[in-house]
Amino acid sequence: MSDDFLPRAAAPATAARPAPSWAKKPPPKSKARPSGKITARRYAAPRDPHEHARKIAENVLDAWYQSFGGSSIDVPLGTVAGLSLLRNVPGLADWVLNLQPEQLPQLLKEIYLGHWIKRPDLINRAIRLHDWAWNPDPDKQQLRAVHAVTRAAINTGLMDLTGHDDPWQRSESDVLSPLLTGLRHKSDKKWRGEYHTPACVSDLMANMTVDKDFAPGMSFREPAVGSGTMFRSVAQRLRDLGLNPHDFHWYGNDIDSLSAGCAAVNAIIWDLGPRCLIGCADSLAPDDDYAKTRAEAKEAFEQRDRYMETASTIIAHRRALALLDELMPSKENAA
Repeated sequence: MSDDFLPRAAAPATAARPAPSWAKKPPPKSKARPSGKITARRYAAPRDPHEHARKIAENVLDAWYQSFGGSSIDVPLGTVAGLSLLRNVPGLADWVLNLQPEQLPQLLKEIYLGHWIKRPDLINRAIRLHDWAWNPDPDKQQLRAVHAVTRAAINTGLMDLTGHDDPWQRSESDVLSPLLTGLRHKSDKKWRGEYHTPACVSDLMANMTVDKDFAPGMSFREPAVGSGTMFRSVAQRLRDLGLNPHDFHWYGNDIDSLSAGCAAVNAIIWDLGPRCLIGCADSLAPDDDYAKTRAEAKEAFEQRDRYMETASTIIAHRRALALLDELMPSKENAA
């Protein structure tokens, strides 16, 4: 019988062959997500805050498009804007990272509602950024993309840049400007004529034009405010001179609702003060000293007061009913 038909175990011994090169390499690491609590990564942020803001925008863009988030650019923009309004208290970043995708719209609604109580005019102006969160039947794929955006923003150090208690530190950069321009299609930016002023240019202009002679009560007006980059530079210059931005009037306007919404959120982040008004209209159209913007702001505060009064009445009625239940004996006890 030929040896070719012998079983493998009975085959004649041969010289040991050297192991192939691929067998010497360690097995690839598993890509499965570790179970348990997720903690925020320690991101080595660039020293330049403007470069840091651009890096956040780049990572958010990658997360959004790699997760097939869709063409609604207001969703990732509004997510980052909402997270930028949080303060970086210990443990908060880890808590947000451990939320499920379906829990994030509720978080963003609570963030915007919390600031609506203080500045209803600015939050109403930013409605394009958070209107999607109120959808009762959200798209599951979109929620997964929002989840990816949230993780990318936090793990790239968003709250380290915008979560400071000190408004000077929160105002070192504009996170929403590079994100908005990155989300815009090139042709869209071209026909809109939307080109945001670089931070280095706006800082230089503010340093050249703003000095100690600027007395409280003066006004700053920006007819094409964009995301508010020029306001940020002027506010920082005022603080460097020992002046308070709250003592000045700020009038910003933009024809694009998304840009105006970003400026409204940034006005809160940068703490421009109670005299800041952001409008959304054509700056070339006739307007009597931002009359429309003033009227919209007044209406927003009046609406806020009506809602708060109604809520207070409901709470008072519930407390009264609860007190009556405690004082009045139940039917069982009376029997």
